[in-house]
Amino acid sequence: MKSLELFVERIILSSRWILVVFYLGLVAALAVYAVSFLYKFLKVAKNVFVYDDAQMILAMLGLIDAALVASLILMVMIAGYENFVSRFDEAEQDVSFLGKLDSGSLKIKVASSIVAISSIHLLQVFLNVQQYTDGRLMWLTLMHLAFVVSAVLLGFLEQIMGKLKG
Repeated sequence: MKSLELFVERIILSSRWILVVFYLGLVAALAVYAVSFLYKFLKVAKNVFVYDDAQMILAMLGLIDAALVASLILMVMIAGYENFVSRFDEAEQDVSFLGKLDSGSLKIKVASSIVAISSIHLLQVFLNVQQYTDGRLMWLTLMHLAFVVSAVLLGFLEQIMGKLKG
């Protein structure tokens, strides 16, 4: 019976390598998103002398939003791989730029990124407020507030968990 248990555990532990397919898919998605970013950038560059201040601010916010989304994808890829598949070998490559990306800090960073992305999106909406109904504005604001409250609560819980461990 013990050998059956060890066999099942070996299969379960080996299944973590299936996650590599998802992370490679995210790499491909990031590459596709980079092409999309370049298209947006070229559109802004082409219209730099045409856009008024409000249009340029909206365009820049769109580029910032895209950079934050790309960073979020990268963060999830690196931290997910490191936490669930295999540790990066620091001897072979410099991974010191990663900092601390354990599951707790990853949750905080992801929540912070989502709040930042939501903030930029909401700012874009407010700069084009005439294009939105009051009901849509209310729901967008409520969703943003839900992200903010969730991130604050997540940070608070993570702090409590840190105090309990330490």
